[in-house]
Amino acid sequence: MRSHTGEKPYSCETCGKRFRERSHVLYHMRVHRGERPYSCETCGKSFSRRSHALDHVRTHTGEKPCSCETCGKTFSQRSHLMDHVRIHTGEKPYSCATCGKSFNKRSNMLGHMRTHTGEKLCSCATCGKSFSKVSYLLSHMKTHTGEKPYSCQTCGKRFSHRSSFMRHLKTHK
Repeated sequence: MRSHTGEKPYSCETCGKRFRERSHVLYHMRVHRGERPYSCETCGKSFSRRSHALDHVRTHTGEKPCSCETCGKTFSQRSHLMDHVRIHTGEKPYSCATCGKSFNKRSNMLGHMRTHTGEKLCSCATCGKSFSKVSYLLSHMKTHTGEKPYSCQTCGKRFSHRSSFMRHLKTHK
């Protein structure tokens, strides 16, 4: 019921973060104690929750046990499948509190909200320029590295950004 009402009666005594379930507070407390009892046998990375360790192991095995009933696309984690299914249903359950724009993923909504606050979390180590999204920083980094991963099969011209490449392809039609 709490998942529907949004009620979060349990709180962390250390930081005040609130939770729907008491067990979630107990898992959360591991963060403050630095506990990471579950580790990956392949790379040694450790986790505070067993389920997170199991999800991680799939990055090594390539296992994708969750599949979309609509299109058959497979995913390593159920949460990724649930995000994907919204593409088919059109559901956008996350709304920006400032402008009301809706999103199918929470991460997309949080990124959008930075357009209102002006917050820029990612900085270029080379020139110091800041960006609101990691993808913007990665795109910017190509200006320093000279990387041009997009290549025109018709004329051989190379591009740093997909948008420039797509615009160029239209010149060959």
